Amino acid sequence: MANKNIPRRQFLKQSSLATMIAASAYTAGPAVSETTQQTASAGSQYRGPLGDVDLNDRQFDSLQFCISSYEHINPSMSFAAKNEQSARLWQKQVRSKLIELLGGFPSNRAALQPRILEKKELTNYAREKIVFQSRDNLSVFGYLLLPKSHSYPVPGVVCLPGHGRGCDDIVGITEDGKQREMKSGYSKDFALQAVENGYAAFAIEQLAFGCRRDEAARKKGSGQSSCQPAAGAALLFGQTMIGWRVWDAMRAIDYLSTRREIDRSRMATMGISGGGTISLFTAALDERVKVAVVSGYLNTFRDSIMSLSHCMDNYVPGILNYIEMYDLAGLVAPRWLFAESGVRDRIFPIEGSRAAFKKAQHIYEVFGVPERIGQEIFDGEHEFNGKGAFEFLKKWL
Repeated sequence: MANKNIPRRQFLKQSSLATMIAASAYTAGPAVSETTQQTASAGSQYRGPLGDVDLNDRQFDSLQFCISSYEHINPSMSFAAKNEQSARLWQKQVRSKLIELLGGFPSNRAALQPRILEKKELTNYAREKIVFQSRDNLSVFGYLLLPKSHSYPVPGVVCLPGHGRGCDDIVGITEDGKQREMKSGYSKDFALQAVENGYAAFAIEQLAFGCRRDEAARKKGSGQSSCQPAAGAALLFGQTMIGWRVWDAMRAIDYLSTRREIDRSRMATMGISGGGTISLFTAALDERVKVAVVSGYLNTFRDSIMSLSHCMDNYVPGILNYIEMYDLAGLVAPRWLFAESGVRDRIFPIEGSRAAFKKAQHIYEVFGVPERIGQEIFDGEHEFNGKGAFEFLKKWL
């Protein structure tokens, strides 16, 4: 079971503010608007339809219902192996089930049909605009950043943005198309940081972000995603947005493997928030990923995705019947995994992150490689940090 070190009452208290924050777009401002506060104050004398009736023996709170339901489940495939041999068998079984829960992957890989749209020389790196086919009816856009001061081939890092403006926001491109001078935003231009550290950074646009949104979202502004209708459609098809995005990331690795500048034996994934989600799931399912960097995501499903308000693209139907998020992290073993979390992250509470890492760490110990998993807890919010992450990459990638 997940983080039961946190008593239910304490957990509910910690979560009261976080439930007001939607994961679809992290906002640093007040969780409740002044208008909402005034409205609540004006109607504060009304106590709802139950009034002062004593109903302490009944249960109405939706969050308490979810947590109570969680406490009564026993994930049937949660890690229990005692040695590496049985741990590898567990991984094989869980990967198969996870692919099924995600809705499956295409039986055939569509021809990539890659096309370089533009090449641009910047001070320390070259930037290419690239499109390729993920599926016969779905295209992917990305920026490939190639370092100038390193001899090829170099390691490749698939960089995955979270909710916001998409991959422009992790390569330092402003809304008017200019290059930012200072790293900013909650993603801190981490694809630029990757190329500055000597890696080939492939920043791909996640489905329903940036240039891969629907027309309605584009009309609402650069930061508006089309996750809700698209992720909802995926569920109607018996599939998931996570499954769709993981397949895109896998195809990005396929593309990087065709480039002479890239060392195909040294591939990594890196992402923040919704990008951290796909970094972890991709590494769990694609063993070509040598190192995974997961920022602002590793937690327990109980403490975050299940209990707080998140975008629909985070949900995998039925997953808690089989595994928790730390089991997912265990699928990366014995390869390398690094997770970072801010102590003031309101949508991935820090105690859940600590608990999940401890469980994942145990799986790595069973594999006999405890040094291959790392965590950094930094003094920050829901944002990319990178200090420990790039030190980890330098050591292991």
